[in-house]
Amino acid sequence: MSLSILTVAEMRAWEAASWAAGIRAEEVIRRVGQRIGDWLLAHTDREDRLIFLIGAGNNGADARAAARWIGWRRPCLELVVTEPGASHREVLRDAFRQGADAGRPVWLIDGLFGIGLNREFSPGWREFIEWLNQETGQGGATVVSIDVPTGLSGDGGETAGALVQAHYTLTVGAPKCGLIGLAAAGRVEVLRDVGLLVPAEGHLSAAGFRWLDSTDFTQFPPRRPMAGHKGTFGHVMVVAGSAGFHGAAVLSARAALRAGPGLVSVLTLPESYPAVAAQLAQPMVHAWHADWPVPDSVTAVVMGPGLAAPNLPAAFWKQLARLWHEFPGPVLADASALARIAMVPGISSGPRLITPHPGEAARVLDTTPAVVLADRRATARSLQKRIGPQGTAILKGFHTLLAHPDGGVEVNPTGNPGLAQGGSGDVLSGFLGGLLAQRLPMARAAAYGVWEHGAAADRLAARHRVWTMDELLAELGEG
Repeated sequence: MSLSILTVAEMRAWEAASWAAGIRAEEVIRRVGQRIGDWLLAHTDREDRLIFLIGAGNNGADARAAARWIGWRRPCLELVVTEPGASHREVLRDAFRQGADAGRPVWLIDGLFGIGLNREFSPGWREFIEWLNQETGQGGATVVSIDVPTGLSGDGGETAGALVQAHYTLTVGAPKCGLIGLAAAGRVEVLRDVGLLVPAEGHLSAAGFRWLDSTDFTQFPPRRPMAGHKGTFGHVMVVAGSAGFHGAAVLSARAALRAGPGLVSVLTLPESYPAVAAQLAQPMVHAWHADWPVPDSVTAVVMGPGLAAPNLPAAFWKQLARLWHEFPGPVLADASALARIAMVPGISSGPRLITPHPGEAARVLDTTPAVVLADRRATARSLQKRIGPQGTAILKGFHTLLAHPDGGVEVNPTGNPGLAQGGSGDVLSGFLGGLLAQRLPMARAAAYGVWEHGAAADRLAARHRVWTMDELLAELGEG
């Protein structure tokens, strides 16, 4: 089940409730250490070298417990750092060198400071962390931070004057607000079941800010009925592709097929019709004209991918605007359709979904990407309000956000930099459209589509250094 994303005060309240219920802090530290140790054992090989940087607080205790749990199963070094000096650098430099000479990876476990840090670093600490980032940034080690990277505020993402650049962050119990969208945290994974009091659902945080988890999608999408037919699973119409941008229509249509709708149709501009039709066997492909009718069987519409050619007919945009406002089923707007269609004033008659990246969101809201990135949660909520009471806004990026009509915002932790290539957004739009065509609940279908899009990329990244959109399409839905 998705997890509440907590402020520092909420995390402290959870801990206090646990202690009041008779749970011992020492037992929780032992459990946290075991979970960290198990994660490290799963991600490292027997000869990999592990260095535990142990601070004076609870993070240091967690790191020490992890080192003890791993014990003889990995070569481990425990380095206590309460005030960094030249000797610490020398030990680390020697460990990095030994790892390189032996051809074995070095893993640096950051247990220096956690969410309790409430002061600026001294010059000595700032210098040490900057040196550490430089050394590990050159491939000296893979950095794993415990709970939050050292130097981070657990709330708003502010730093204490320096910040450890982690490749992974193993956050304890629940995600912390300051980690959301923070590149310095690397890949954030939640260590659940660490011995704290099990709270009632919704008890931890009233902010409606939640972290998606794989268990949210148990038995979703639902099993297909034995007597199902094409009509059972809906018909998605993908309006996409123009001169020079026909590939977006092809990718979106193929992604829609991966979601399993009964039928997929593509409506494209006449000049892109030959290229699109030649590359698609299963979807039906149509060339747009001013009197083109929308089939009654269509249950969802995707519009926008590849509609970037200049001087598209005014009648074309007018028809799309009418679809956006009048079509009774779900409509997804992406790419060029966002500003041209989705943000035109007027109340839509059915569920609506938009999928902008930060640049597109800035154009829609008449602001700058820097403003969007400064408060992505507020941006996602603003976008959602602009599209009406049945609208969901997906703000793409590192930790993609989903803002729902009830005011809640979900954070997606899946995905990796391999998605930063042309066509990724077209694949997402098509896959979402294929799900929505099956009359699945909007909120859950949107969350699953975003989750699986990122998870498919993660599965590819675990097997290949480089991969393409064709490979992503083949992986979608296989998790």
